[in-house]
Amino acid sequence: MAARQGLILIAQAAGAFGVKGDLRITPYTDDPAALLRYRVLRREDGTAALTLTEGRVAQGALIARAREIATREQAQSLRGLRLYIERADLPDPGEDEFYIADLVGLAVLSPEGEALGAVKAVHNFGAGDLLEIMPMDGAPTWLAPFTLAVVPQVRLIQGEIVVARPPEVEAKAD
Repeated sequence: MAARQGLILIAQAAGAFGVKGDLRITPYTDDPAALLRYRVLRREDGTAALTLTEGRVAQGALIARAREIATREQAQSLRGLRLYIERADLPDPGEDEFYIADLVGLAVLSPEGEALGAVKAVHNFGAGDLLEIMPMDGAPTWLAPFTLAVVPQVRLIQGEIVVARPPEVEAKAD
């Protein structure tokens, strides 16, 4: 929903840290300190939620001060708040790198050009990224490893992705 508005989910408030109004933020970035570059983190509706003024990394999280928070109670009240940035504020991904938000919704084609459905979601259960494919015919979704062997082409400009269906999915579809 938010990605369609040009927003990307980048973090979630995890509650207060200490007694002086610091906020613990769980980042969805490789580098927790990267959140400080964006300064203004937004709510899902696009309104400003937090203006980060300073922070430090601790145990994979960002411990931050925000202009809107003065007390521990205020920080704790934000627990669970999902934090977004404008898509335009993200750096361009490197070659053969993609933002999940850019993949969701892409049309899925077979290597022969047959329409298979659309990317519903991207998951990672610890062994690599998986594309959840929603078939056009209403059949149950299926998962495809997001590897070069299974996904030989991603055509963002055309709004499509080529996916070689695994044989077990083809057998279930027949």
